Amino acid sequence: MSDEHDGDDDRHGGASGAGDGGTRRRAFLATTATDRTLRVATYSAFVEAESSSPGEWVKEAFESEFDATLEWFVPNNGLNYFIQRRGAGVTIDTDAYVGLNVDDLVRIDERLGDRRLLRGLDRTAMSNVDRVKSALEIDPDGRALPYDTGYISLVYDGRAVDNPGTFDALTRPAYEGSLLTENAQTSDPGRAFMLWTVDRFGPDGYLDYWRSLVENDVRVLGSWNDAYGAWQEGERPVVVSYSTDRVFANRFDQDLEKHQVGFIEDQGYANPEGMAVTEATDTPELAREFVDWMLSTTVQEEVAVRNVQFPATTDAEPGGEFGQYALEPPEPVTFGYEELAGNVDTWVDDWAREIAGN
Repeated sequence: MSDEHDGDDDRHGGASGAGDGGTRRRAFLATTATDRTLRVATYSAFVEAESSSPGEWVKEAFESEFDATLEWFVPNNGLNYFIQRRGAGVTIDTDAYVGLNVDDLVRIDERLGDRRLLRGLDRTAMSNVDRVKSALEIDPDGRALPYDTGYISLVYDGRAVDNPGTFDALTRPAYEGSLLTENAQTSDPGRAFMLWTVDRFGPDGYLDYWRSLVENDVRVLGSWNDAYGAWQEGERPVVVSYSTDRVFANRFDQDLEKHQVGFIEDQGYANPEGMAVTEATDTPELAREFVDWMLSTTVQEEVAVRNVQFPATTDAEPGGEFGQYALEPPEPVTFGYEELAGNVDTWVDDWAREIAGN
């Protein structure tokens, strides 16, 4: 889990034959992609822990099926690295990006305009694209596809408090000084929680709700790592986090009574992560094949377990520990591209001016 778009790590054994239609791909690429290298940018949490992060497994599985080398690249400033280079007319030597969300697509388009950073995907040439859950689609222009999703929720210490259950409860005396959340300017979960309040109270009412949270002593920290770390240390009993929290807790033998997932009004905010091919790639077919391969069933299930996020396809079922402890909200909510375009920067800026310092 990670806040990679701002350089924060808040998002959360190689196997051969991991893709569907692998024989067809191998036969094709054996004659067209020999010794080619695919350079894929991503966020650090996707690759940093070789034994548990998805990156090393994806690299080994991809290379075992395709006649190509996969090279990961982690830019210090996330996607902004590419936006700045593209805006300045500097060469981009990366073929694909793994880890962007709908906010990023809006930012790309608003800052670069016609200077395209990502190229459209030819879905007719992709065998796995029809498996993608329609509710998770993030790009009306067909440049990006989701590969997983997290759901933002509350995580609360069940030994200390009950699930607040509603937005209103978080403003009441029973939860005074209880809530930790993240800065919507610098954190993916923080921004998702803020957007969730815009969805619930509207653009004209969400700041009134946040004023009530401030009056009830909400604490806003810069990153998910900061907020979750403070929660782990017992500074406060409720934190904005992910509904997969109990997977981590079980994996590391932590007290599950402390790690309780609380949906607000039976909702959770969906935050799909997407992947795309860059306009600058000199191997567009191989890059597209990589995106398609990432949607194959085996890859979807393995990445979900390792990234501790839900698959983006309809047929992937991770099972095991993930299936037992990862919770999906009864009613996912999210804003799409059209709703965010022209609005999200204003919402965040208005929030930051009034709320960010608390």
